Amino acid sequence: MGTDPPADDQGWDQRERQETETERLDRNWASLLQELRVVQTGVQLLTGFLLTLPFQQRFTMLGDAMQRVYLATVSAAVLSTALLIAPVGMHRVLFRRHRLGTLVSAAHRCAYTGLLLLGVAVTGMTVIIFDAVAGLTPALVAGGCALLLFTGFWFVLPLSMRAGEP
Repeated sequence: MGTDPPADDQGWDQRERQETETERLDRNWASLLQELRVVQTGVQLLTGFLLTLPFQQRFTMLGDAMQRVYLATVSAAVLSTALLIAPVGMHRVLFRRHRLGTLVSAAHRCAYTGLLLLGVAVTGMTVIIFDAVAGLTPALVAGGCALLLFTGFWFVLPLSMRAGEP
């Protein structure tokens, strides 16, 4: 998935919506902020939970392999948190600098990468929980299912919808 809109996207917006470039950027920014609001709370809760996990008594029951999965999961969650909140910081730095096009483009890339990492983090958390409760084989099956779920709903389905558009 590229970050640039189709070549005729701006022309379509101008023709069909009678939008100026600034109005289009304002709409895109508002839409992006709404999407970020949906995921920010969840990723922050997940990250907070993961950061407290080593301080729990049962954490020691994780083997070396699961501790590595845990560290990879924490890394993905922290990076996801940073990327999904980054547009707010960017907006503050770029406020009143007339850089909305740059902001929307950079925030789009941050959101896209943040979602990817969020999927990795939730998949990792699924593996850790299933390993602690049911063992390694169910953990790998559950992790694979979670990964397929995210891949299917977050990428394959939208790409197939996009491909079906005129």
